[in-house]
Amino acid sequence: MPGQRRSPAAGILDTLGSPAVGALIGLAGLIVPVVGWAAEHVNLKALLIVQGVLILLLAAGHLWMRKAYIHLRRANNLKAMDDSAYYDLVRSRLERELISDYSEIADGHLRVYAGEVPRLSALLVKTVTEAHSEPQRILAADLTTDPALLARRREYIAANRRFTESGGTINRLFIVRSTDLATPDFARALLDLVGSHRDLGVTCGLAVRDRLRADQAVDVVIFAAAAALVEEEQGDADYQQGRSSVYFKGVERWAERFDETWGHGSDSAPRTLQTYESAIRPMLDAGTWDTTRATTTVDSL
Repeated sequence: MPGQRRSPAAGILDTLGSPAVGALIGLAGLIVPVVGWAAEHVNLKALLIVQGVLILLLAAGHLWMRKAYIHLRRANNLKAMDDSAYYDLVRSRLERELISDYSEIADGHLRVYAGEVPRLSALLVKTVTEAHSEPQRILAADLTTDPALLARRREYIAANRRFTESGGTINRLFIVRSTDLATPDFARALLDLVGSHRDLGVTCGLAVRDRLRADQAVDVVIFAAAAALVEEEQGDADYQQGRSSVYFKGVERWAERFDETWGHGSDSAPRTLQTYESAIRPMLDAGTWDTTRATTTVDSL
């Protein structure tokens, strides 16, 4: 933690674990027996003691390195990933981060929990630009049960803004239950969320969750053709729960599923949102909410 004093022992072990000191100790381990062999008079006992101390120092440094740093298994075949440059950038960043349970990343899969998810989401957005992945596009399907949850992810939203400002495109699909769409408080929060994302340069769409297949009603973000972040257990406002997986292989099937749900023309998600918004927003703005009219509008989507 910032400002916390390290113990002298930890400082000594950090020094022993440094590559430079390790190299010097190893070099000394080679020189000592050579000097002993070349010398005419040498104390064999002293030589063995020195050699033993050097070995102990190397062992201590090695053990401290294993304790202090996380070592990730390398992918057997980097080219097996859908976008090897993107994958390698994400993996190299994770080596410097303390993100739990990501030993499986060498197989193209990463699992993250609770508060790790927003931070990793922002990292995945940034890496699309840095890796020059194609297309420079993000597809996001959000199972929207509480619009405030997405609104609170400030780091992720800021990364979205930078991405669109750099020329990238984002399509965000809000998947909402029909009963929520016909509730005034939820409708207001949803349309406020839609407005804030439009301000980021995001193209927004709407789908009624009740009318989608189970494999379409999935919370997923697809980063270019490089990675898919799938939310398996939705997090809460305080990030005390939630579980997600990132897949670096098989991303195309997630993109195809998103495109199928997004649709085209008059049946597209942006057109559905436009129809909903044109009927619901005037009632909200005028304070003349009509539940029957709202329900009829939702049924027609």
